[in-house]
Amino acid sequence: MLSLALAAALSAGCAISRKTVVKPSGPPVALQTATKQQLIAAYDHQVQSITSMNAAVTMVLTAGSAYTGVIEQYHEVNGFILAQKPADVRVIGQAPVVGTDIFDMVSNGKTFRIFIPSKNKFIVGPAALERPSSKAIENLRPQHLTGALFWTPIPAEDPVLFEQATQGAAAYYVLTVIHRVGPADAANAAEANWEISRKIWVDRSNLEVARIQTYDSGGQLASDVRYSEWDRFGAENYPRQISVNRPASDYNLDIHIVRLTLNLAISADRFVLKQPAGTDLVTVGGSKENAQPDDAHPEGSK
Repeated sequence: MLSLALAAALSAGCAISRKTVVKPSGPPVALQTATKQQLIAAYDHQVQSITSMNAAVTMVLTAGSAYTGVIEQYHEVNGFILAQKPADVRVIGQAPVVGTDIFDMVSNGKTFRIFIPSKNKFIVGPAALERPSSKAIENLRPQHLTGALFWTPIPAEDPVLFEQATQGAAAYYVLTVIHRVGPADAANAAEANWEISRKIWVDRSNLEVARIQTYDSGGQLASDVRYSEWDRFGAENYPRQISVNRPASDYNLDIHIVRLTLNLAISADRFVLKQPAGTDLVTVGGSKENAQPDDAHPEGSK
């Protein structure tokens, strides 16, 4: 009797439960298919086909995170990005309307140089320097963008794992590149360790790369870059929206490409940034560099 009464009560409860109908946002997206080899070939094509870029952009920097308890979003700024393989990059941020420089940064992959007019400071240091500041905005480095703009080739000797994944309503193929750490000879193969190098996320709705995660030693996430709004620029495809997240440096930089020219040779002097006269030289993590005044700017930045 007790069981029957309980069943009746549950049935009554179910009878008065409310049903909510959710209207689909649009027709289901047909998922495209590809093999691991096809995805690697498409990735390799993108790596080889982009050698330089000259872009007019808008940028929004968000510094801090929920873990630090402080999140600061800075105003959108206009800017210019010059980049050329293997490692030259220059980034200029300008105040909207008036067009005055907020910062000017260059890196050749070995050293970086940053000029901040509002603070009258010229900062130089080794590109490999990772010394997080308590002010996350001070962790922004030009060389952080190089790997986001120019993808790193997959070494032929590195194994690539292949899987399917979903996040929310989106479906992806994921290529996980791993590399050997430790003895590389066959005799000690059993003693070798393997570490993750990067994850390449491919959106199955269009087979475009949507995300690339790169890892430092020990499996620490170094960068998490998202790509969207792929468009045609001349003979090549390139994303208009790039979001660079650097967890260790505690910042996120959103870049929207307004105008873009790909694969034109850029003269070396466009990547020269010398110390303006009267500014304070700040050298971090290395010996001082000889600095001279210079007013070089990428074309169209003034």
